Amino acid sequence: MTGCVVVLGPEEAHCLTTAERTLEAQFGAERLVMSAVSAQPFVKPMQSSPSVSPIQRRHTLPASEVRPLNTQDAISVFEIEREAFISVSGECPLHLDEVRHFLTLCPELSMGWFEEGRLVAFIIGSLWDQERLEMDALTLHKPRGSTVHIHVLAVHRTFRQQGKGPILMWRYLQYLRCLPYVRRAVLMCEDFLVPFYRKSGFRSLGRCAITVANLTFTEMWYPISGHAYMRRNSEAIRFPQGLTVHPPLSGPPTLSQPLPQTEESSEGSDV
Repeated sequence: MTGCVVVLGPEEAHCLTTAERTLEAQFGAERLVMSAVSAQPFVKPMQSSPSVSPIQRRHTLPASEVRPLNTQDAISVFEIEREAFISVSGECPLHLDEVRHFLTLCPELSMGWFEEGRLVAFIIGSLWDQERLEMDALTLHKPRGSTVHIHVLAVHRTFRQQGKGPILMWRYLQYLRCLPYVRRAVLMCEDFLVPFYRKSGFRSLGRCAITVANLTFTEMWYPISGHAYMRRNSEAIRFPQGLTVHPPLSGPPTLSQPLPQTEESSEGSDV
């Protein structure tokens, strides 16, 4: 069989080249599909990670935090206090300007319990320099005193009956043990609250000399001595290093170190 040579013109050669390219593209696509199918059992599907815009990122607040209060917390403090006391006795231990007053003069003698940035319970105290409470103790802070006058302990209404009041009081008293100039804590309360504070270790001093409107009070005290107790498996009380209070000359120093971890279980009613 003899071979033959076919001579193509420019147009025929162009058509042949186009046909060859079409066939090559078809066979190449089929090979690519077959390769992909055969590799499917061994290839994990790629998942594109969703892009997170900077606007969607949020700062995560601590679940539970105990720290000193400051003047920025005053409104939250007063709202909790007003709801807790006016509905019961018709009087607030501290008005808003008095809350700001003590949080300015002695923030280190306050303590707030925050959950996810929300104030749920608090204590406000100041220093007193007499054996018994007098009317001036309601508004004055005596920097050279060795007695902490606890003005108010209150818990937000949605967090009551959970033991937060006794726990916060216990932690506050342990914190006072870290202050070398504090010898005791005192408070005044209505008679129905006496059992509550007795469970926290307070002792009765009898009838208080202070009266507010038609209300009378029992004065109670708690000895502050020794070192703060350390318990395991609990949340730390964090007092930031930036907390700085400048008392008058020869006044008591302040404590800016965190308290040791504590654990508290309490029974009875909450406030």
